[in-house]
Amino acid sequence: MVNRIVRGATLPLVLAAFSSMGAVGIAAAQSANNNMAGSSSSHKLTAADRQFVKKAAQGGLAEVQLGQLATEKAASPEVKQFGQRMVDDHTKANDQLKQVASDEGVTVPDQLNAKDAATKARLEKLSGEAFDRAYMHDMVLDHTKDVSEFRMESKNATDPAVKNFAKETLPTLESHLKEAKSIAPKTGTKTSNKMTGSSASGGTQ
Repeated sequence: MVNRIVRGATLPLVLAAFSSMGAVGIAAAQSANNNMAGSSSSHKLTAADRQFVKKAAQGGLAEVQLGQLATEKAASPEVKQFGQRMVDDHTKANDQLKQVASDEGVTVPDQLNAKDAATKARLEKLSGEAFDRAYMHDMVLDHTKDVSEFRMESKNATDPAVKNFAKETLPTLESHLKEAKSIAPKTGTKTSNKMTGSSASGGTQ
């Protein structure tokens, strides 16, 4: 009878002990999961990838605003259409890049930098054919540089998401450059080799 009492008293204790062990195990598992999540969220891009993301975001923002300007001020229907394409394509690319940046913990600019703002201010003072020449001149310069930078990033980026963004966006930029070079001469813009130098608007997309 004593054994029954002991066994009867011990069983709840044993169950309580297993329950406590289970709680500890769950807590440990949750802690491990949190550590893994923290490790993922704290993943940092290389300096080169981070610089590319910020520069691409800055450039894409400029392309949208300059494209909007072209739809309003250009004299040529082709230039207006090109400007609208810049708005559409770069808005889409910008949204994709913002998602990549968010996932990687990178804050992208939401305002033009000083150089792009100066370019916009200069173009705002122009209209008609003078605007067309200046705008298309900038577009050839910008996209020549951008194609080069995106091509390099699509090959050399360390982060898979950044590399994939560069690779997917590159064909669009190459198409933009081809179209810009086709339209520019019609506006009186010369597309000589000198136009492969630095971008007039800070390396925009």
